[in-house]
Amino acid sequence: MRRLLFIALTLLSTLLPGLAHAWWQAEWAYRKPVTIDGGPQAGAIGSDAGRVPVLVRLHTGNFKFEGVSETGADLRFVAGDDKTVLNHQIEQFDPLLGIALIWVDVPNVSAGTPQKLWMYYGNPKAPASGNGQRSFDPDYTLVYHFAEGAVPPRDTTAYGNNGQTAAVPVEGTVIGKGAQLGNGALMLPATPSLAVTAGGTLTFSAWIKPDSLGARQAIYARRDDAGELVVGIDQGVPFVQVNGQRSTPGQPVQAGQWSHLAVKAEGDSVALYVGGRPAVSLAAKLPALNTAAALGADAPAAAPAAPGAAPVAGFAPFTGAIDEVRLSKVARPDALLLADAVSQGAESRLAAFGPDEQQAGKSHFGFILAAMPLDAWIVVGLLGLMMALSWAIMIGKGRNFGATSRANATFIEHFREAAGAPLDRLATNNTVPQEVRADSSLWRLYEVAIEEMRRRHDRGYDLNAVSASTIGAIRAAMDGVMVRETERMSKRMNWLSTTIEGAPYVGLFGTVIGIMLVFVVAAMAGAVDINSVAPGMAAALLCTAAGLGVAIPALFGYNWLASRSDAIGADMAVFVDEFVTRLAEEQGEGRSLPVAVQARRA
Repeated sequence: MRRLLFIALTLLSTLLPGLAHAWWQAEWAYRKPVTIDGGPQAGAIGSDAGRVPVLVRLHTGNFKFEGVSETGADLRFVAGDDKTVLNHQIEQFDPLLGIALIWVDVPNVSAGTPQKLWMYYGNPKAPASGNGQRSFDPDYTLVYHFAEGAVPPRDTTAYGNNGQTAAVPVEGTVIGKGAQLGNGALMLPATPSLAVTAGGTLTFSAWIKPDSLGARQAIYARRDDAGELVVGIDQGVPFVQVNGQRSTPGQPVQAGQWSHLAVKAEGDSVALYVGGRPAVSLAAKLPALNTAAALGADAPAAAPAAPGAAPVAGFAPFTGAIDEVRLSKVARPDALLLADAVSQGAESRLAAFGPDEQQAGKSHFGFILAAMPLDAWIVVGLLGLMMALSWAIMIGKGRNFGATSRANATFIEHFREAAGAPLDRLATNNTVPQEVRADSSLWRLYEVAIEEMRRRHDRGYDLNAVSASTIGAIRAAMDGVMVRETERMSKRMNWLSTTIEGAPYVGLFGTVIGIMLVFVVAAMAGAVDINSVAPGMAAALLCTAAGLGVAIPALFGYNWLASRSDAIGADMAVFVDEFVTRLAEEQGEGRSLPVAVQARRA
């Protein structure tokens, strides 16, 4: 039994580490590791950024574009546990040019331990699953990629805040396509989702590339009565202006170069970020803004100036390119703004790529095992121990019962061949082999009966005329041995009955816990599609299947062993009756003597 337990534990120890090399689903032939590292040697974001839409930039230097769908429809991004499917959106995918831009919704970008994601591909039957509405969290109220061309820019969030005027497309921007500004404002809609309350929170970010460094150029402007919010550059120096109050000069930007600008308003402060790092701060509160905003030019006032009032000083248009414009209704963490700046540029330091891997034809059952969480492995490990114990008991009992049955059959032949001879003949002449004596339960019954007869002979009893009480005493001694033999045969059989009744419940417990975790993880990840739920559900149900797989063989084995035990018990009961009957006939007080013996006594 110890050997079987050692083998079972060894198998479990080899299976558990294999989870790190699991494969998400069999239909996907290839995968590529993507490491998100915000540590000091990589992204250096300083602190945890939380949920971030990370740009995965593929090119011929890190991806061969072989085996993948022409549209990228078979791309799937899976977390390091190889179970949780991450939302993603494809901005551009062109295998002929060898370039792809994909936004992946990473639940938590940490400045500490790097985390590994898996990019799966190579399934020609896979439907497209990219969706920007789920790739950007609900606090993003507007996201423009400018990938549509000479049409109004499309908002990729669920709010649908699409542009009101057509963009002038420009190629070769910092992220795919962008928009050229300078020929008029690119108007944004005035919708409730973009409205700002007085003293509210806001985050604006964009990549800009000035063609020339002019004075008072407006990049983002919004006016509502006396309320004003303007983000712009003045002779290359970025600024933010709230209700006529402008920030002090900070870090400048260069003409002809891409720079990441962001403005975050929270409470009594409005901060300006350049390259993802704080540049200047303005002690001001946002006014209430419910009107349309403008990109690349000053926004029109919501109402004409009152008679006698000083006219509002306007801003010059921004001349240059713009890309990846985002608005949020919350103040984003500094680490997130820095993560955007370092991950969206041409030289991203946040994401690193490993070599592509090809799956080696794992079976469907293997993928179910790969999808099992730790709690399911604990349940399966417990069931494995129960199975090892039950099989060790069944094998040991089966061998023992077989040896006992064979030894009993051999002994009963010797006993019946000695009919007519003294009952102790087999004990005195050693005709019964030693292995039979060791295994036969009938020999032990016979041995205790002969021992009882010898004790009475040593105390002076006449064994030629055994009384009924002596016969009863000998039978009682044999019955005692038979009871002990029955107890020995039933030893550890209760473990089998426990396995039969308990294993299905243990497996069901694992299934319930597994299903609970599947729904919790799906809710946390915001993914409710079949690809994200099905592997975990299958792994959870495997616990119930494992419980039944342990209980059913134990049930069959228990019934088979019980029948063997009953047969051996019946042989012992028959032998006791047969021995006592011979004792009464041959040596009892009421036995009939041969005629010659009766004549001599007369």
